[in-house]
Amino acid sequence: MNTQCADNRGNLPGWALGPFYRSNQDNPILRPDKELSFSCPLRKKPVEWAALHVFNPAAVVKDGEVNLLYRAEDANGDMKVGGHTSRIGLTWSSDGIHFTKKRSEPVLYPDEDGQKSREWPTGCEDPRIVMREDGLFIMTYTQSTGWHEEEAKWSGHLGVATSLDLVHWKKLGPAFANNEGFEICDRAGSIVCRQDGERFIAVKIDGCYWMYWHNGTNGVTYAAKSNDLLSWTPVRDASGALLPILSLRRGYFDSGLVEPGPQAILRKEGILLLYNGANSENPQDADPSLSPGAYSSGQALFDKNNPARELARLDHPFLVPSEAYEKVGQCACECIFIEGLVYYKGQYLLYYGGTDAVIGVATCAS
Repeated sequence: MNTQCADNRGNLPGWALGPFYRSNQDNPILRPDKELSFSCPLRKKPVEWAALHVFNPAAVVKDGEVNLLYRAEDANGDMKVGGHTSRIGLTWSSDGIHFTKKRSEPVLYPDEDGQKSREWPTGCEDPRIVMREDGLFIMTYTQSTGWHEEEAKWSGHLGVATSLDLVHWKKLGPAFANNEGFEICDRAGSIVCRQDGERFIAVKIDGCYWMYWHNGTNGVTYAAKSNDLLSWTPVRDASGALLPILSLRRGYFDSGLVEPGPQAILRKEGILLLYNGANSENPQDADPSLSPGAYSSGQALFDKNNPARELARLDHPFLVPSEAYEKVGQCACECIFIEGLVYYKGQYLLYYGGTDAVIGVATCAS
């Protein structure tokens, strides 16, 4: 049985992607796996690195198959959200639904390297992936050291890594490394791409690459520009302040948070960004049709000539938590978190984390 994911309060506008459908018989498509083990270079012992949770994957088509780069948590640490070490694993599939082939070791993880101070003990989280014109894969991910009691906040900063084969990655450090004094919690880098068949290739607009990213301090989405996809500069207003380009909306599904999902897509109507919206936990600000804090999925359109200018946004989510694995899991709230999108064999496949515990997929015909 398939479940339609498009909002039932109205049809999607022509600029939006959808409708999407779940396959109830196949979801969730990826679950924790205690058989996956590797020798952790920092714990100095074998670790079942995907034993507790798998979620929030990036996705890309390579060599005729769908490859998922997924966040996995081991069972070490505190039994709370963010209390475990996250590493990024790799699995692939010939139909985009059944992922039976996996690398036994993670492909990106905290190590005795130049990024240890930014990634240990909480790890490497929430990857997004695009391709450069020359075939180099660019991954943005969150480097996190967890909860800092003395500052009463989470540490999370956007990192960049590159690879030619999805297995061997070179960590380049923080995306905003050249921005002195840039100390907010930055994450969730969604780079603007053009679609070329089954490939999504980073594209320059007015001479620069563009990326949408999330400020974990206030829940708002911002933009950044780059000449090389490796080092980024946040977009600011005339006064020098960070320029918000997608803000919270009182009374809507995205009243508590707006965070970019997979890569943004340059289309004829504009730049399409699929994003994660969290409902406010304050009843006075929240969408009353959703539970407090619930994560669902939205879409926004930006000007193709000015990627920082919002043109339109869906008033209702196109994907909302409805299945058991989207309502009960690691998160205290109901949660669908979209992060991977591919076009494969004539359809779009959208991959998401269900309550930070398992991975699901929804599909859309082209």
